[in-house]
Amino acid sequence: MLEQVDLDQALSKAQYKKRLPALQRRLYDLEHAVFTLGIPVMVVLEGWAAAGKGGTINTLAEHLDPRGFRVVPISPPRTAETRYPWLWRFWLKVPAHGQMVVFDQSWYRRVLIDRVAKRVRGRGLEDAFQDIQEFEEMLAADGTLILKFWFHLSRREQGRRFKKLLKDELTAWQVTEEDALQHKRYDRYLEAAEAMLARTDSPHAPWVIVPATDRYYPRVAVFEALIRALEVRLGDQAPPPAAGGKEADDA
Repeated sequence: MLEQVDLDQALSKAQYKKRLPALQRRLYDLEHAVFTLGIPVMVVLEGWAAAGKGGTINTLAEHLDPRGFRVVPISPPRTAETRYPWLWRFWLKVPAHGQMVVFDQSWYRRVLIDRVAKRVRGRGLEDAFQDIQEFEEMLAADGTLILKFWFHLSRREQGRRFKKLLKDELTAWQVTEEDALQHKRYDRYLEAAEAMLARTDSPHAPWVIVPATDRYYPRVAVFEALIRALEVRLGDQAPPPAAGGKEADDA
């Protein structure tokens, strides 16, 4: 699946600057609509280290109302968190009704990072997939809109980005030991990601594959997919697009 993704998709800086303002305005209006109607929205950003997830989140958040928007960065579980069932820490962070929450990495590290590191295997891996499916099914049954993005990079491009980050002492810290291990075991992570996408893609919690070689294309792709999903969910209750919005973007 992932080997067939066209990683050369790109936007020029001029195209990006032309399209972004209308997308940000539209997402702001839709955020207000889901806040008013009490619809919880959960957005999951997964993918390769250095694939641009952080920059995309910054662009998403730039013009949204913080009263209805929250970013949750996920790191390895801390000591206290390991004393509870493994999904407990994620239940604490799910969106309230009317709130949009973006997860910068998520519960999927259980079937990616932990799987490749062999901390989860065999029956434990099967249980993790079952737990994830049931977790998302329960949230969807409660009315949560779930959209998941996988930011995809080639091994060569990831290595190039790591090299650039490591050359500057101000950015070198961004490449963690976990990131370096991911790059070293790229093929094993790719295999785990393929299995994850195949087993956890569903109508109520779909995956969107985002080619992430280009700097600008992933941001626009995430905006457009999220806007489409919100408009479908809101239906007749979606606010009308701003006059000339889409037409101006396509001109």
